[in-house]
Amino acid sequence: MQAKTAKRSTEVIGIASGKGGVGKTTLSTNLAVALTMMGKRVMLLDGDLGLANAQIALGCQTQYNLSHVIAGDKALKDIIVTSRQGVMLVPGASGVHHMAAISPAITAGIVNAFSELDDDIDYLIVDAAAGIAPSVLAFMEACQRRFIVVKDEPSSIADAYGIIKVMTRDLELDEIYLIPNMVESQAAGAQLYRRVNEVCDRFLGKTLQYLTSIESDELVLGALKKYQSVLEFAPGSAGARDYRRLADAITHLPAIHQASGGLQFFMERLVRQNPGG
Repeated sequence: MQAKTAKRSTEVIGIASGKGGVGKTTLSTNLAVALTMMGKRVMLLDGDLGLANAQIALGCQTQYNLSHVIAGDKALKDIIVTSRQGVMLVPGASGVHHMAAISPAITAGIVNAFSELDDDIDYLIVDAAAGIAPSVLAFMEACQRRFIVVKDEPSSIADAYGIIKVMTRDLELDEIYLIPNMVESQAAGAQLYRRVNEVCDRFLGKTLQYLTSIESDELVLGALKKYQSVLEFAPGSAGARDYRRLADAITHLPAIHQASGGLQFFMERLVRQNPGG
């Protein structure tokens, strides 16, 4: 009998923000579509457990969501839907008040459930809720890389610094990337990164990483109103260009193997691929 093929390595990227309204979910869904268009197998976990809306951005209709998994009514594999773009979506719960404040233990159960999936997945993107709720931090801790989305506004910058401070000082996390969103230009985005990075270096003793910025583009909002990604709605737009650039940069990052020292998504696969770690 033929031996079962080992599952491929899955890169796990957590996307968070200090505050809402900075385009975090829009970035998560468009990045997932951009990676899928590059031929990657992508799963998107809508980790906003109170006001989930990734399914809206992808134009998906979902019958079940994570609240059904937590209640024990469904297995994780039973709630996954594949969007027309090819993204495998794990829907979050929308309008379920108690889901917004679930315990770290329940969050850990969700993380563990991913090891049972049979799918070969290149990238798992975790779209976490805004802020520093325990479930957000638990998700970020279980990822390999953390993207913090920020706008060039004082409140957004202050709140981004706040979540970075918690992740670096309290959780001792690394692999933190700043993603400037809705900026005037790539140069403005790079300048915003440098400003925030200098503050983090001075006061936290930590430096952030940078890949690219997403420029402000009204076609991104136009796509959202049509329940589409901007890559479908306006493939020649600045927004689509920037998401493709971000996706390409991600595919060139070195692999990270974190099979020890904490709960991780797809832990079993990481252990098999890095048995000495």
